Amino acid sequence: MIATLTGTVTHVGLSHVVIDVNGFGMLVHSVPSTLAALTVGEVATLHTHMVVREDSMNLYGFADGGSRDVFEVLISVSGVGPRIGLAILAVHSAEAVRIATTTKDVTAFTKVPGIGPKGAQRIVLELAGKLAPTGEDEGIVPVVVGENPWEPQVTEALVGLGWSEKDAKRMLAKFPETEPEIAERGSVPEILRAVLRTLGNSATGRN
Repeated sequence: MIATLTGTVTHVGLSHVVIDVNGFGMLVHSVPSTLAALTVGEVATLHTHMVVREDSMNLYGFADGGSRDVFEVLISVSGVGPRIGLAILAVHSAEAVRIATTTKDVTAFTKVPGIGPKGAQRIVLELAGKLAPTGEDEGIVPVVVGENPWEPQVTEALVGLGWSEKDAKRMLAKFPETEPEIAERGSVPEILRAVLRTLGNSATGRN
């Protein structure tokens, strides 16, 4: 099992990063908050989890061990695979997931694309007692976007996280108005992270 990777970042995509480890380019799937902090040419360390199947072998990486630990517990739930696990940690911070499971906050999980009420109830039920809050933070990281250079890539990333293309474009149409500085100067990963955060705040305000 590969628990951590340290090497030079050679590529940062919308949903993955490639890290050169002693001449081997390791592709690691990750979440926007982790990817936004990585810079090509710099050395980085990711806390990783490997998923091995008959036809594939994939690495999933996070900026800290706590997020990796939460991911591992999430994918132990029936019906929650790596894609949904990443989507949860794209919408909520690791600590927010811990709080949601402890308080049995089903609504928090229904905010994640791909998770309905029954799935959210199953997650809360199966994770009862397995994820306790650490008190380190209570931040929730998720959502919300016209015709901007970054829009096709951000739309693609949102679709990959579970939103429909129509909903993604609708959300992104409003983004330049709510976050004009980030929309104008931010990189694609930074914009994606800000969009997810805006969506999360918007969803919280409706409850």
